[in-house]
Amino acid sequence: MKTRKTMKEAVVFYPAPLIGHLVSTIELCKLILSHRPSLAIHILITIAPYDTATASNYISAVSTALPSVSFHNLPPFTIPQTLLSSSLNHESLLFHLLHHNDPHLHQTLLSLSQTHSIKALIFDILSTQSIPIASQLNIPSYIFNPSNASILAVFLYHRTLHQKYLQSFKDLNTFLNIPGVPPMPSSDMPKPLLHRNDEAYHNFLSCSLAADKAAGYIVNTFEALEPSSTKAISQGLCLLDFPVAPLFCLGPIVAANAEKNASDHKHQCLRWLDSQPSKSVVFLCFGSLGVFSKEQLCEIAIGLEKSNQRFLWVVRNPVTEQKHNLALGLQEEPDFELLLPKGFLERTKEKGLVVKSWAPQAAVLKHDSVGGFVSHCGWNSVLEAVCGGVPMIAWPLYAEQRFNRVVLVEEIKVALWMHESESGFVAATEVEERVRELMESERGNRVRERVTGLKDEAKGAVREDGSSHVALVKLLKSWKSPEDSK
Repeated sequence: MKTRKTMKEAVVFYPAPLIGHLVSTIELCKLILSHRPSLAIHILITIAPYDTATASNYISAVSTALPSVSFHNLPPFTIPQTLLSSSLNHESLLFHLLHHNDPHLHQTLLSLSQTHSIKALIFDILSTQSIPIASQLNIPSYIFNPSNASILAVFLYHRTLHQKYLQSFKDLNTFLNIPGVPPMPSSDMPKPLLHRNDEAYHNFLSCSLAADKAAGYIVNTFEALEPSSTKAISQGLCLLDFPVAPLFCLGPIVAANAEKNASDHKHQCLRWLDSQPSKSVVFLCFGSLGVFSKEQLCEIAIGLEKSNQRFLWVVRNPVTEQKHNLALGLQEEPDFELLLPKGFLERTKEKGLVVKSWAPQAAVLKHDSVGGFVSHCGWNSVLEAVCGGVPMIAWPLYAEQRFNRVVLVEEIKVALWMHESESGFVAATEVEERVRELMESERGNRVRERVTGLKDEAKGAVREDGSSHVALVKLLKSWKSPEDSK
């Protein structure tokens, strides 16, 4: 029988069943293994009822490339049809899945503990309700937030906000003062927090209430990018009346080379960019769930054409409301002739390129021809833009992205604000004005200078003496028990 001293050291990850969170988790695993290759990594996978073809293919590729990483599929949970057909939002569905997994999580950890010395269980920020299970087994818990430190500040401070306000944030019509975060319009709080009576709100609160049991917080950011929020968290201003757990800012963690394997040949949009002037192209891309109605696509097209700027635009096919909310089904390829204004492609062919559904975003944002990025404010996309030195126009669509926009525009100052109607619709004139402002105005130049400086800071953070590298070394040292050095 193996003794604890002869067992293989392991770290276990419990990501949320969202492809963006899974990709960030894998990139963190790669970073850890690059400094501690002897570790065994185990990732516990929640099987979602919505389309998982992308996730399954990704996991297969990672399993082949990284033999030190093992995946464990937890037993699937069949969501009752009454829930799928109800108004249940994506966040509530996600929490249903994770809550169902608790007994399976406990059993899997028990099983792994028979053959491994588990140094840490790293919970996704959305799966922290299950931290007590790790505590029962005396496994140190860490919280990994694949988003920014400002979101972590809100997460930790949520219990305080819950006690202070009795109304839903969406109805407060005020600015919230959160340590380390710019004054935040209550209606721009992350989507799961907007409705106080919503199931997702209380699940998120339960996650927040478990945070004081964590041994540390891991965030995909770097100190120079978010000095205010990282300082507030480290000083204990966000989680009051509890000891301060260490904060490990390890970013930027981006899948820099993930797209190179997608094809043996250079993507057509990269070849097109090769022929464009330096810093001249506006790139529009809105993430895996970034879909618009036909009417909105037409407004974007009109605005781009009138702006007279060069552009590269990724267009996805519109989907039904149910499919949008639950990410169900594979999308069909868009038909530009049906979706875009008549003659648009012909009139703009000298200045623009429209591509279907997907482009190698990280490679595009590193291309010298790209001078601006219209983004949904997903954090992975933001980090890729910062690493590429590309200023942004912030057009949030879902989740915490409205919150991110405030942080990007008001605090970090790397983006301009895209203004939308109450329903979320953006007019062609707004698209035209913001694109022109980013590419031609003095304000656009200031944002460009700011993000160029942060590009250098990002490079410095991951160097051997950089802040993120130092934080990683400290994290790895924290996983060494006293007997390890004997």
